[in-house]
Amino acid sequence: MYKAGAASSIITADYKGVGMLGYGLTHQNIEGKATELYARAYVLHHPSTGRKIAFVNAELCFITISVKQGVVKTLKRQHPELGFDFDNVMITAQHTHSGPGGFDHFGLYNLPVTGFVKQVYKDILDGIIQAIVQADQQKTEAQLYWDRGFIKPNRQVAFNRSMKAYNRNSEVEKLPSDKSHLAVDRTMSLLRIDGQNGDKIGSINWFGVHTTSISNDNTLVCSDNKGYASQYLEEEIRQDEQGQGKGHLAAFAQESAGDVTPNWIWDENKKWTRGKYHDDFESAKYNGRIQFEKALELYQKAAQQEPLQGEIDYAMTYVDFSEVWPDGEFTNDDMDASTTPSCIGLSFFKGTSEGPGVPIIPTKFVAVAIDLVKGFEYLKSLVVSRRERERIYRKYRMQYPKKITVETGGRRVMGTSRARYLKAPDFIDDSLKAFKDLDAKDKLGTKPWQPQILPLQIIIIGKVAIAGFPSEITTVAGKRLRQTIYNVLKQRGIEQVVISSCANAYSGYATTYEEYHQQAYEGGHTVFGKWTLAAYRTKFKELAEELMKNPQERNTEISTQPTEFSEDELNVRSFVYTE
Repeated sequence: MYKAGAASSIITADYKGVGMLGYGLTHQNIEGKATELYARAYVLHHPSTGRKIAFVNAELCFITISVKQGVVKTLKRQHPELGFDFDNVMITAQHTHSGPGGFDHFGLYNLPVTGFVKQVYKDILDGIIQAIVQADQQKTEAQLYWDRGFIKPNRQVAFNRSMKAYNRNSEVEKLPSDKSHLAVDRTMSLLRIDGQNGDKIGSINWFGVHTTSISNDNTLVCSDNKGYASQYLEEEIRQDEQGQGKGHLAAFAQESAGDVTPNWIWDENKKWTRGKYHDDFESAKYNGRIQFEKALELYQKAAQQEPLQGEIDYAMTYVDFSEVWPDGEFTNDDMDASTTPSCIGLSFFKGTSEGPGVPIIPTKFVAVAIDLVKGFEYLKSLVVSRRERERIYRKYRMQYPKKITVETGGRRVMGTSRARYLKAPDFIDDSLKAFKDLDAKDKLGTKPWQPQILPLQIIIIGKVAIAGFPSEITTVAGKRLRQTIYNVLKQRGIEQVVISSCANAYSGYATTYEEYHQQAYEGGHTVFGKWTLAAYRTKFKELAEELMKNPQERNTEISTQPTEFSEDELNVRSFVYTE
């Protein structure tokens, strides 16, 4: 028997003029709201062992490590009696691109907002903390159920947006672009939580599709397709005639959605893909209804399954991804394989079919400049120290064939640490202009511009393992990672593994080695290089192996701690919101 509670809180933070997070455009600022944004928290407790977890799904683009740190530190300080810590709290996001930005302490993902926004950060922290505390207070004896199912191919819900990269994978059937709906994982998994008294406490489901039905010309805060799906399922279950569903909370969490879009129709006017309708909000509702209908079906079927049995368990570790040497089993025994400090490639700035970036002609000029920088660095390597020479060689070997544009780990843009002196015109890209402006005001700081040290987390609930993934991950990369974790944990009875992406932190993408070499958008944003997935598989395997031990015998890495920022560092590059 378990105990469970669920609660939600509003985290909309719709401050007019604050930049939105997702599409990376400095001119996409909030002007109003179409929906509220919610944080839904679920607390599950196994009374006989005393082990307890909190799972949060927030209607945000992603969770920053700054948010995870702030939430857990506050819980430990204000509510120590609840027993929450970094390893038993998982905070995830459903990945809407129509929510507020500015809640990261690192500089890169605040660029569209031009700074850190204290009000947004505080609203998100306060809402998540309130939801967790209330969920814990509302715990009652509960039964947990699990089911999963396949969304039929004729349902227009998910499409692969990077087919050339997908088709490079050795294990997939090579598909034409008009079959992109078959180049995704159409599986939805669902956890149903019922009170012992029959109350329908809540549900969490995982399905991989970008929350981008609403395009980058939108200025209204909106939870997008997954938000509408949550609304539909909650409304449906709360109509229960016996009143047992009146408090039901339904989270639609993200799975392996890195290369998966809800959009498939080319819009000649906008020059990007859209969903079912010309009206993006109608497209979001259409997509959300498909997810809702499958979730409702699984919710109803789940109650016919045997309730979950077994313990609740969890483990977390920190990994410095700027230098991981993956196991040979994930690198075809290439013993020279490693990650490097984070770098963003030119293909990232080109954007995707649903959110185009830098135009083709300027891109060609930038590509030439990048090659010149690379040539200069190789020449420089002849006269620098051995350590610096090795750094240069390793960067280009491990990041190849990426055309390195921004070294977010090394704080360099187009080869220079002084972005203000770049001669490239500002109109080429919003981000380039933002880098130049921030550097001119000495606001880029002396620490990495995006996280290098990331938390990896696994939660176990009976026969189910949930992997908290601190980035986005593509369809095939997700399949490989799930298999890696399953191969270890099946020995303790685990039957299903799901990936909860955009969890606890965010630092780009993870593609497969093969996809990386296509250097589509996802490969350009796979920041730690071509062996990024191999590094994740290595470290998640190690974490899973620790979960095979008794809790008191585990040795998880927590001495390596994420970068923290002082109040002064944040104040220097804060966006000050005024009414």
